[in-house]
Amino acid sequence: MRRFSPEYLRDTRRGLWEDRESLAPLELSSHDRILDVGCGTGELSRVLQEESAATVVGIDADRALLEHAEGADELVQGDAVRLPFADDAFDLVVCQALLINLPDPLAAVREFARVSGDLVAAIEPDNSQVRIESTVDSEARLADRARSQYIRGVETDVSLGPAVSDRFRTVGLESVETIRHPLRRAVQPPYSAADVESAKRKARGTRIDEQRRTLRSGGLTQAEVDALQDDWQAMGRAVVEQMAAGEYERESVVPFFVTVGRVP
Repeated sequence: MRRFSPEYLRDTRRGLWEDRESLAPLELSSHDRILDVGCGTGELSRVLQEESAATVVGIDADRALLEHAEGADELVQGDAVRLPFADDAFDLVVCQALLINLPDPLAAVREFARVSGDLVAAIEPDNSQVRIESTVDSEARLADRARSQYIRGVETDVSLGPAVSDRFRTVGLESVETIRHPLRRAVQPPYSAADVESAKRKARGTRIDEQRRTLRSGGLTQAEVDALQDDWQAMGRAVVEQMAAGEYERESVVPFFVTVGRVP
């Protein structure tokens, strides 16, 4: 399973639930016990607590993330494909951006169905369909280029979102439905501290460095990765310059898919 820092999780999930209409099929107000699998630092757990009167249990394999987790009534360290709970222990079992990071997402869905007596839900993105618009002309093109190579090289299915329903039906879940829930993120003046730091990371080529091994697995040579990083840094410097002038704007859309199924 892929590992992430607390800062990465908070940043990539920031703003995801400003609009919670897509959570309606989870029937949050009707549950007594909810399990948040792969809870990380608790972004979804907090939403579950706010929208229900249920006891929310968070579980994650990464002890370091659990040390930063908030929002759950109980926290447990454990594996998504070997959940340490009895059959039918929860009314709802849900995950957010977890299945895309597992080598065997179907095994996890089977476990979700085992420990749920009612509903199973997964909130997963399709990272192949991310769209970016930017006042820096090269940003969207470079982001598309890096993303396509990353998807070719990554070991898990980071485009799984719209296909989660197939996994649900495979394990026997019924009344499966999926709602598309786009995460829209905008950067514009006045810039936040996170916006400024993101621009500096672009100028340093940090993202390409972090993904270097995966980009190589996706088919790029070492020289091609170096060239991509050079282009990325040049783009980042343009972002920093536009930001200094108060002219930089960027909008990204990451399509998430909320899939819900009922245990027969």
